[in-house]
Amino acid sequence: MTAANEHQSTSPSSAIIAVLAGDGVGPEVVAEARKVLDEIARRGHSFTYREILIGGIAIDAYGTPLRDDDVEIARSVDACLLGAVGGPKWSDPASAVRPEQGLLKIRKSLGLYANLRPVAVMDALLDATPIKPEVLAGTDLLVVRELTGGIYFGRPSRQWRERRGRVAVDTLLYREHEIERIARLAFDLARSRRGSVTSVDKANVLSSSRLWRSAVTEVSRDYPEVTLEHMLVDAMTMKLIQQPSRYDVIVTENMFGDILTDEASVLGGSIGVLPSASLGAPDRAGKRPGLYEPIHGSAPDIAGQGRANPVGMILSAAMMLRTSLGLEREAALVERAVFDTIAAGITTPDLLGGTATTSSFGDAVAQRISAV
Repeated sequence: MTAANEHQSTSPSSAIIAVLAGDGVGPEVVAEARKVLDEIARRGHSFTYREILIGGIAIDAYGTPLRDDDVEIARSVDACLLGAVGGPKWSDPASAVRPEQGLLKIRKSLGLYANLRPVAVMDALLDATPIKPEVLAGTDLLVVRELTGGIYFGRPSRQWRERRGRVAVDTLLYREHEIERIARLAFDLARSRRGSVTSVDKANVLSSSRLWRSAVTEVSRDYPEVTLEHMLVDAMTMKLIQQPSRYDVIVTENMFGDILTDEASVLGGSIGVLPSASLGAPDRAGKRPGLYEPIHGSAPDIAGQGRANPVGMILSAAMMLRTSLGLEREAALVERAVFDTIAAGITTPDLLGGTATTSSFGDAVAQRISAV
């Protein structure tokens, strides 16, 4: 992840962080991330939080999943932390206003075109998945997902009724520059890792994927030290389970990346352990806007029960420390505290039948940081 960050200073810093806790278990896991960040702050840093409503809770309060004024707040801060959005209360498919629209809006408004989702399998969790440990061992891959194009944003996107019944259309649209910029980020990241990029598409069927493949190939010529492999998405879904340790950086379009990273959560032991960073283009000073969130959803079935796994949220905060705030040493300290906590057998119920609560796991991580 360090290749996405142009700042590596570990001197005392001051930062303003927008906190979008959202719905379901979002507030619970965000509370643990803040607990950990507060412990980091005691090491000579200052973090100020700006609370923003997003998702269903914003619909209830304002009638919209994200206000324009709150988008402006998000633009002005150093980084954003997000929990999760959605829930059965707002899940009517006929509704014109939905929680997920808030998430799409903030990504688009901040120009967050790249979603980075690392999948590094911890030794302590090799037995936490249905996949054989010998297959999982050594897995350390990074999925780079294009975030602002593709079918989620294409127009037209609508439903209507014809004489023979209902009809719906969604449009999968990609422009060359959108593909080029995500490909360049993937190759830049691969240069600081193991030097391999796998580009995932559906070029045997889709025109958009044929453009994707040709554009990625053209970008690859500027990176002769990085190996490029193209793979169809259906084959990738199989290979990701069969040979996960073979892959380094995987770059793909919006919907394919969404699906593949949820599949990849099985590799890590639980969808609750995977973090993500959504990044925009760097400014003149090299600073990138960033939104940091776990890949899991709002999990309304366990909300309020203290059973939510905060690992993905805490590791997302570590990604924020490294990538947006330039605090490499502090990010590594958080990551080590999480790994050591799990290695000590402290896990939430989704991992190896653990008995820790959301809060007690966060306490354990914070205590390890405090002890260093």
